[in-house]
Amino acid sequence: MRSNETPPVITRPYWLDRLDQAWKRAPIVWLSGVRRVGKTTLAREIPGALFLNCDLPSTARRLDDPERFFGSLDAATIIFDEIHQLADPSRLLKIGADEFPQLKILATGSSTLAATQKFRDSLTGRKRTIHLLPVLCRELGAFGVSSIERRLLHGGLPEPLLADRTSPDFFAEWLDSYFARDVQEMFNVIKRFEFLKLVELLLRQSGGQLEVSSLGKHAALSRPTVVSYLEVLQTTHLISLIRPYHAGLRGEITQQSKAYGFDTGFVSFCRGWRALQNENCGLLWEHLVLETLFARAGERGVYYWRDKQKQEIDFVLPKADGSCDAFECKWDAASFSSRNLAAFRAAHPAGRNFVLSPQAGPPFVREMGGMEVVFSNLVDWEAGETEQGADSTS
Repeated sequence: MRSNETPPVITRPYWLDRLDQAWKRAPIVWLSGVRRVGKTTLAREIPGALFLNCDLPSTARRLDDPERFFGSLDAATIIFDEIHQLADPSRLLKIGADEFPQLKILATGSSTLAATQKFRDSLTGRKRTIHLLPVLCRELGAFGVSSIERRLLHGGLPEPLLADRTSPDFFAEWLDSYFARDVQEMFNVIKRFEFLKLVELLLRQSGGQLEVSSLGKHAALSRPTVVSYLEVLQTTHLISLIRPYHAGLRGEITQQSKAYGFDTGFVSFCRGWRALQNENCGLLWEHLVLETLFARAGERGVYYWRDKQKQEIDFVLPKADGSCDAFECKWDAASFSSRNLAAFRAAHPAGRNFVLSPQAGPPFVREMGGMEVVFSNLVDWEAGETEQGADSTS
């Protein structure tokens, strides 16, 4: 597909199922995600739903009297796309949930629900939140993409993913639109050049430890301003901060977070990669694994581990029973060494160990240093986790 063509509509059953499951627990689902990740397209795929574009003045007029509006509906599902454009979105959602509990309500936006002062009511108990991520590894077949390298270089936004070649113009235009619509308009950030410089630095250094003072120096921003902008970047899903996992043991890193950009295509763009060399793929593969873990556990459920000897585990998922699963991301699984894992398990012995790579074969288990290590690709790992979850709840 050429870069200036409209992407075809592709059904994303994983996310449609997530919406259905969320509606079983609450009448309102808040669907957030970065610009052009596919929120509107996904919402339009919901059968029998009434779709309202809240960017339109006619929609605002139609919603002047929320009680009358909800009472006149024939549809069982109502979608408010870009709901933050309304004058009082929280009041609208609260009336819908409280007075018309039989309705299923979907509200979409680029940021989290509390991104602006318009959301004075947190809607506690009435809502569930779903963060729509760029195209996951499990979805590539539906998009007609068979090459992991293509997904790493082009990124997971549907338009560049399906384009014949990467377009620097797309990424530059997207960042301009992101600042104007999601940052300046909603957060009143006025330092455009400095803000976008900070974004560029974070994307270029994505996957590394967060150095606030260094970022401030290179972006010509004070430390408090960098901290404030980081909150905006997290709220709008452009950056995720991964905290260190620890038990307060001597030698463990306990404070310094790692910063990850939201999409491999933008990381490649800011690093100046127009084609991937083998040495580039490992870093981008780590990002793709992280997005899959986010889909399973949410952003607050994923950690990394590091000690003062610089032994590190890429990602850690703590469990309710006190154990924790450890994940190492390897572009070439044969390069895995169990040394860091052994150091981690000496401090945190309970849990499963995974090496995730783009291997073509089925998962297998290898004993290394007295530990069982599962080697798997992402799709098979997800399938195994789904089956295990189904068994545990039956």
